Amino acid sequence: MSFSPRPNRGLAPDLCAAGLRSEIVRIDHIVFTDAQCDLAWKVFSNWKNWPSFSDIYGSEIQWKGAPWAPGSRLEFDLLHPVRARVDRVITICTPPRCVAWINHVRGYTMEQWVLFDPYIGGGTKVSTWIEMTGEEMCGEGKDARLILKEMLEKWFGNFCLECDRLAERV
Repeated sequence: MSFSPRPNRGLAPDLCAAGLRSEIVRIDHIVFTDAQCDLAWKVFSNWKNWPSFSDIYGSEIQWKGAPWAPGSRLEFDLLHPVRARVDRVITICTPPRCVAWINHVRGYTMEQWVLFDPYIGGGTKVSTWIEMTGEEMCGEGKDARLILKEMLEKWFGNFCLECDRLAERV
Protein backbone atom coordinates (compact mmCIF):
# COMPACT_ATOMS: atom_id res chain seq x y z
CA MET A 1 0.00 0.00 0.00
CA SER A 2 1.39 3.40 -0.88
CA PHE A 3 0.41 6.59 0.87
CA SER A 4 0.94 10.06 -0.51
CA PRO A 5 0.75 13.02 1.92
CA ARG A 6 -0.28 15.27 -0.98
CA PRO A 7 -3.67 15.45 -2.67
CA ASN A 8 -4.14 13.75 -6.00
CA ARG A 9 -2.39 15.85 -8.63
CA GLY A 10 -5.33 15.21 -10.92
CA LEU A 11 -7.25 18.02 -9.17
CA ALA A 12 -4.73 20.75 -9.98
CA PRO A 13 -5.70 21.30 -13.63
CA ASP A 14 -9.34 21.94 -12.66
CA LEU A 15 -8.36 24.57 -10.11
CA CYS A 16 -5.99 26.25 -12.53
CA ALA A 17 -8.56 26.18 -15.31
CA ALA A 18 -11.04 27.95 -13.05
CA GLY A 19 -8.51 30.76 -12.52
CA LEU A 20 -8.52 30.41 -8.75
CA ARG A 21 -5.47 31.44 -6.75
CA SER A 22 -5.31 29.92 -3.33
CA GLU A 23 -2.96 31.41 -0.81
CA ILE A 24 -2.90 32.07 2.89
CA VAL A 25 -1.41 35.29 4.15
CA ARG A 26 -0.61 36.27 7.72
CA ILE A 27 -0.68 39.73 9.22
CA ASP A 28 0.74 40.39 12.69
CA HIS A 29 0.27 43.55 14.74
CA ILE A 30 1.44 44.39 18.29
CA VAL A 31 0.64 47.40 20.47
CA PHE A 32 1.29 48.27 24.11
CA THR A 33 -0.96 50.00 26.61
CA ASP A 34 -0.44 51.21 30.17
CA ALA A 35 -3.72 49.50 31.13
CA GLN A 36 -3.58 46.16 32.91
CA CYS A 37 -5.03 43.13 31.12
CA ASP A 38 -8.38 43.32 32.95
CA LEU A 39 -8.94 46.93 31.90
CA ALA A 40 -7.71 46.36 28.34
CA TRP A 41 -10.12 43.43 28.02
CA LYS A 42 -12.97 45.51 29.46
CA VAL A 43 -12.37 48.22 26.84
CA PHE A 44 -11.93 45.69 24.02
CA SER A 45 -14.97 43.59 24.87
CA ASN A 46 -17.32 46.59 24.87
CA TRP A 47 -18.19 46.32 21.18
CA LYS A 48 -20.57 49.28 21.46
CA ASN A 49 -17.51 51.55 21.63
CA TRP A 50 -15.76 50.05 18.59
CA PRO A 51 -17.05 52.78 16.26
CA SER A 52 -15.13 55.32 18.38
CA PHE A 53 -11.86 53.50 17.52
CA SER A 54 -12.44 53.62 13.78
CA ASP A 55 -14.93 54.99 11.29
CA ILE A 56 -15.16 51.70 9.40
CA TYR A 57 -18.27 50.40 11.21
CA GLY A 58 -21.88 50.80 10.22
CA SER A 59 -24.48 51.89 12.74
CA GLU A 60 -25.36 48.45 14.02
CA ILE A 61 -23.14 45.81 15.57
CA GLN A 62 -25.20 42.88 16.80
CA TRP A 63 -24.70 39.56 18.50
CA LYS A 64 -26.45 36.32 17.70
CA GLY A 65 -25.95 34.33 20.87
CA ALA A 66 -24.33 35.35 24.15
CA PRO A 67 -21.59 37.97 23.65
CA TRP A 68 -18.08 36.50 23.58
CA ALA A 69 -19.27 32.91 23.97
CA PRO A 70 -17.74 30.33 21.63
CA GLY A 71 -20.19 29.67 18.81
CA SER A 72 -21.79 33.12 19.07
CA ARG A 73 -21.83 35.35 16.03
CA LEU A 74 -21.03 39.03 15.79
CA GLU A 75 -22.38 40.69 12.67
CA PHE A 76 -21.68 44.19 11.42
CA ASP A 77 -21.25 46.27 8.31
CA LEU A 78 -17.98 47.77 7.15
CA LEU A 79 -18.43 51.15 5.49
CA HIS A 80 -14.99 51.58 3.96
CA PRO A 81 -12.52 51.16 2.46
CA VAL A 82 -15.07 48.76 0.94
CA ARG A 83 -18.69 48.14 1.87
CA ALA A 84 -19.13 44.65 3.25
CA ARG A 85 -21.09 42.59 5.74
CA VAL A 86 -18.91 40.77 8.28
CA ASP A 87 -20.01 37.54 9.91
CA ARG A 88 -17.71 36.72 12.83
CA VAL A 89 -17.95 33.44 14.76
CA ILE A 90 -16.25 33.33 18.16
CA THR A 91 -14.15 30.18 18.50
CA ILE A 92 -12.27 30.78 21.76
CA CYS A 93 -12.72 33.34 24.50
CA THR A 94 -10.80 33.33 27.79
CA PRO A 95 -11.10 36.83 29.31
CA PRO A 96 -8.98 38.76 29.98
CA ARG A 97 -6.27 36.91 28.06
CA CYS A 98 -7.47 36.02 24.57
CA VAL A 99 -10.24 35.79 22.04
CA ALA A 100 -10.31 34.20 18.60
CA TRP A 101 -12.79 34.14 15.77
CA ILE A 102 -13.38 33.26 12.16
CA ASN A 103 -14.53 36.07 9.85
CA HIS A 104 -16.32 35.67 6.56
CA VAL A 105 -16.38 38.79 4.43
CA ARG A 106 -16.51 39.36 0.65
CA GLY A 107 -15.22 35.92 -0.27
CA TYR A 108 -12.41 35.94 2.28
CA THR A 109 -12.14 33.70 5.30
CA MET A 110 -10.00 35.01 8.14
CA GLU A 111 -8.95 33.55 11.46
CA GLN A 112 -7.97 36.21 13.99
CA TRP A 113 -6.59 36.00 17.50
CA VAL A 114 -6.24 38.87 19.96
CA LEU A 115 -3.96 38.21 22.94
CA PHE A 116 -3.62 40.31 26.09
CA ASP A 117 -0.36 39.61 27.91
CA PRO A 118 0.96 41.35 31.04
CA TYR A 119 3.96 43.44 30.08
CA ILE A 120 7.10 43.31 32.24
CA GLY A 121 7.30 47.10 32.63
CA GLY A 122 3.61 47.31 33.53
CA GLY A 123 0.58 47.45 31.31
CA THR A 124 -0.40 45.05 28.58
CA LYS A 125 1.05 43.82 25.33
CA VAL A 126 -1.84 43.40 22.89
CA SER A 127 -0.97 41.27 19.92
CA THR A 128 -3.18 40.19 17.10
CA TRP A 129 -2.64 38.02 14.08
CA ILE A 130 -4.83 37.28 11.13
CA GLU A 131 -4.51 34.49 8.63
CA MET A 132 -6.71 34.96 5.61
CA THR A 133 -7.47 33.20 2.40
CA GLY A 134 -9.71 33.84 -0.54
CA GLU A 135 -9.84 33.51 -4.29
CA GLU A 136 -7.31 36.28 -4.58
CA MET A 137 -5.70 38.63 -2.13
CA CYS A 138 -6.31 41.71 -4.28
CA GLY A 139 -9.63 43.12 -5.32
CA GLU A 140 -10.74 46.29 -7.01
CA GLY A 141 -7.10 47.23 -7.57
CA LYS A 142 -6.36 47.21 -3.83
CA ASP A 143 -4.21 44.77 -1.90
CA ALA A 144 -6.37 43.26 0.85
CA ARG A 145 -3.29 42.75 3.05
CA LEU A 146 -2.42 46.46 3.01
CA ILE A 147 -6.01 47.49 3.63
CA LEU A 148 -6.26 45.10 6.57
CA LYS A 149 -2.91 46.22 8.03
CA GLU A 150 -4.00 49.88 7.87
CA MET A 151 -7.31 49.02 9.55
CA LEU A 152 -5.50 47.17 12.36
CA GLU A 153 -3.04 50.01 12.92
CA LYS A 154 -5.80 52.61 13.20
CA TRP A 155 -8.19 50.52 15.28
CA PHE A 156 -5.64 49.19 17.76
CA GLY A 157 -3.87 52.56 17.98
CA ASN A 158 -7.11 54.27 19.01
CA PHE A 159 -8.00 51.35 21.27
CA CYS A 160 -4.69 51.79 23.14
CA LEU A 161 -5.24 55.53 23.48
CA GLU A 162 -8.56 54.82 25.19
CA CYS A 163 -6.99 52.14 27.42
CA ASP A 164 -4.19 54.56 28.39
CA ARG A 165 -6.71 57.31 29.14
CA LEU A 166 -8.68 55.02 31.44
CA ALA A 167 -5.50 53.61 33.07
CA GLU A 168 -4.48 57.13 34.11
CA ARG A 169 -7.68 57.40 36.17
CA VAL A 170 -7.10 54.08 38.00
